[in-house]
Amino acid sequence: MSERPAAIVAGHGGFAAGIVSAVEQVTGMAGCFVPVTNAGLAPAGIDEALRRALAESGARLIFTDLPAGSCTMAARRLAKEDPGLVVVTGVALPTLLAYACGSAVPEAVESGRKAMQLLEAPRAP
Repeated sequence: MSERPAAIVAGHGGFAAGIVSAVEQVTGMAGCFVPVTNAGLAPAGIDEALRRALAESGARLIFTDLPAGSCTMAARRLAKEDPGLVVVTGVALPTLLAYACGSAVPEAVESGRKAMQLLEAPRAP
């Protein structure tokens, strides 16, 4: 179990479970993130799934996959009800790794930004 407070990771299909699994494999730490999927859920169902995950985990932070996706919209609705809830969208593996390893949220977000690179193939002579 991680010593970090739990955070929710929410996204489309198997995204959340997959990225949480990757964090656990890389770090060897389990329990830092609770995955939530929107698969098969209408907006009210996503709201309920997030509420349940927050209540069961005590999390105060939700990471989502897409800025205008259904999970983000649900997280934003919940944050309006609970101003202490933090929502980070566009999450990537480096962001979650940094958070799991002790970075504060702003630094974890910056880690995700810095990790993005365009690797161009070498041009043939």
